Amino acid sequence: MGPRGAGHYVKMVHNGIEYGDMQLIAEIYDLLRRGGGLSAPEIADIFSEWNEAELRSYLIEITAQALRHIDKDTGQPLVDVILDEAQQKGTGKWTSQNSFDLGAPIPTINAAVEARQISALKAERVAASRVLQGPVLPPKGESHVDRKALIDAARHALYASKITSYAQGMSLLRMASAEYKYDIDPGEVAKIWRAGCIIRAALLSDIREAFKRNPNLGNLLIDDAFRSTIGQPAVQNGWRFVVQTAVGLGIPVAGLGASLAYYDAYRSARLPANLTQAQRDFFGSHTYRRTDRDGVFHTDWTPDS
Repeated sequence: MGPRGAGHYVKMVHNGIEYGDMQLIAEIYDLLRRGGGLSAPEIADIFSEWNEAELRSYLIEITAQALRHIDKDTGQPLVDVILDEAQQKGTGKWTSQNSFDLGAPIPTINAAVEARQISALKAERVAASRVLQGPVLPPKGESHVDRKALIDAARHALYASKITSYAQGMSLLRMASAEYKYDIDPGEVAKIWRAGCIIRAALLSDIREAFKRNPNLGNLLIDDAFRSTIGQPAVQNGWRFVVQTAVGLGIPVAGLGASLAYYDAYRSARLPANLTQAQRDFFGSHTYRRTDRDGVFHTDWTPDS
């Protein structure tokens, strides 16, 4: 991968992307289960179907298998009797920590790390569930939305979010390579990951091709192929419908929401950071720059008496 600790760094980022992938899949499962009223075996069939097309990957494949597995003791789907506390060994956290040092935004991975942390607060969550109110969910096995529409939208939302998550991870690798003089080849990384790892997926072949087209690609989202895919109306509408539906039902989608917010922020020519800078200058004289002239400025924000 490169000199010194380059290989270890690439492995760390791989694991961070793995956290994001797993969280996105879990959120789609949760939305289909609680929002769509689908059973674990029904969702398994959906994931198996998705694994035949653009979402084909090791994680989608094993998710379908896990959802079909029946617990011998209870006769229920095993996933329904597994305690909802996700553990972690630290690599996702390390990825997040280092991204802050580099100034590389990876909100999907960060959301996945935080989701595991909040899952560990099981006793607190159980207690809070008794006193904190939210929207009324449909009875078990029922749905407040059109199931087919939700399933179709979920497929688009998962794929778009995965692309966005990988875009964040590859961007982090690019920035780390420049900072630490690793000289990492992102196309080669995608090739190695595609050959055999937890996040191996058909998507990685498309990522490798993107870096073949442009070895200096700053972000996967601006590659013509990925830009065209995410820009399709069906994908855009499905992605937003899923996040809106989940929010309306009170089902947390931190990863899906973070992916969409990253995409919308990255495509925004202007963000509200101008107000943030005004606030910083107001309370701390931190200065700001202007859009209409060069230089660094400070304003006395106190109203005239």
